[in-house]
Amino acid sequence: MTKQLDLTDIQGNVIRAYGRFGYPVARYVFLNIRDSEIARDFVGAVTKRVTSSVEWGDGPGQIKQPNWTVNIAFAYQGLKELDLPRSSLIGFSHEFVAGMKDRRDILGDDGPSSPENWDPIWVGNRQTREQDVHIFISLNARLPALLEESYAWLKALVAEHKDGVVILGGNRGDDGVLLDYQDVNVVMEDGKPTSKEHFGYTDGISDPVFEGTPSYDLNVEGRGKQMEDGSWAPLATGEFLLGHIDEAHEYPPAPQPVLLSRNGTYMVYRKLHENVATFDSYLEEHGKKYPGGKELLAAKFVGRWRDNGAPLVKAPDAESKAKFDMALMGSDKDGKDKLLSDFTYDDDMSGAKCPFSSHIRRINPRASLEMVKGSKPGSMIFNEGAFDTPGALTNRRRLLRRGLPYGHVKDRTRDDGNHGIIIMMLNADINRQFEFVQQQWINYGNDFQAGSDKEILLGNHSADEKFPSKAVLQVDPDSDQAPYFLSKIPRLVETRGGEYFFIPSLTALRMIAMGVVDPT
Repeated sequence: MTKQLDLTDIQGNVIRAYGRFGYPVARYVFLNIRDSEIARDFVGAVTKRVTSSVEWGDGPGQIKQPNWTVNIAFAYQGLKELDLPRSSLIGFSHEFVAGMKDRRDILGDDGPSSPENWDPIWVGNRQTREQDVHIFISLNARLPALLEESYAWLKALVAEHKDGVVILGGNRGDDGVLLDYQDVNVVMEDGKPTSKEHFGYTDGISDPVFEGTPSYDLNVEGRGKQMEDGSWAPLATGEFLLGHIDEAHEYPPAPQPVLLSRNGTYMVYRKLHENVATFDSYLEEHGKKYPGGKELLAAKFVGRWRDNGAPLVKAPDAESKAKFDMALMGSDKDGKDKLLSDFTYDDDMSGAKCPFSSHIRRINPRASLEMVKGSKPGSMIFNEGAFDTPGALTNRRRLLRRGLPYGHVKDRTRDDGNHGIIIMMLNADINRQFEFVQQQWINYGNDFQAGSDKEILLGNHSADEKFPSKAVLQVDPDSDQAPYFLSKIPRLVETRGGEYFFIPSLTALRMIAMGVVDPT
């Protein structure tokens, strides 16, 4: 029997990546609490307008799709300021309580990514707490004019509660101007919206599917978990929502009472600046030498071709890519999703097609980490019977991805423009999921038999000449080709700020607003 979730109780940005549902623009607003009672009244007023996960449409149990959406989340200090009881607060995870800035060593936020280089809004003031981010509100809209309409609504609501909450400034925009919000938008090409980011890669593919989400059976291939017979099934709900059973057949740790945590989740908010000039220059330099040319090399960085996201395990060269493109053009939406997502690394255990340091292989290794080295060079043997499902290790590290690019690249010969991506990752356990992936798989390569080699795109590559970053692009061990070495990889992406937030359910929001959270 299919698990049914109460979609009226779950905030809409948990189930939906709004950018794929006709919302190309969004604005993220951060607030500080000055008076607890007034702030709780503000939360109650926002909650009346919060967008739930109820399906959109004209059918039974559906509602009309809104012109703009509203969602809300809280940093740990915000929950303290809202006077949640201590016995509830101590149930939140250690990582959430500490906050992203204090976890910088775990996350590899050093050098140009260290907190002193973040946008001013994330600096805060530990003495007065009047500059700390307490509340996060996201507004997603179908048109820029509608986004302004939603922001006007929010500002009016803040004005009504001006002694209780204030909007914080300090988000860097164009030319270093500090803004009261963070705008994001899809990247446009020839006046048309795309699903690309500023390096030119097609993004937003293979987001996880879990039990209880609407219509999961239509697009679960490659996005859920692979079963012993090769079929795919949705992941356990508890990997992404508190109060539900996870892949270990347990309830993830959560604060009390149950109504406070159930149907809620943790959100990792990261502002990532993209060094487009450095990326273009490095790709051009090595693309001249790499067999197969620049675009194949760009595909090796990520594991997908830039133009349409074709996975290298299915389209490892120009000839197979042309055939894949024809199949993609002849498919409907669900067919395209399956073509782009439904694959494993079973036939690429040497990394000859999709390198071990590529983005998609580090973020979601699928079942490939449960293979062990065979006696023959480059061969692998499945660790048979060790796990319930082929990808059990990876299934506990999955992340829901939300967010959009920000800014526009006005000059690709410069790194210092206002352009990058706001990525929001949702998970039930920040340490086991996001922080593990960031520390062990992005900034370290031992699990992939790659020593200390980092993930090519997101790794915190060092500019230190004594310890330059490198990556090996593998080849078929039976061929006479030599592996290609990427040397002195520059830092392509830099952190510009972020925080850990808790996204409560609608029930929990009402409890917080009324001040009736009671863990006893």
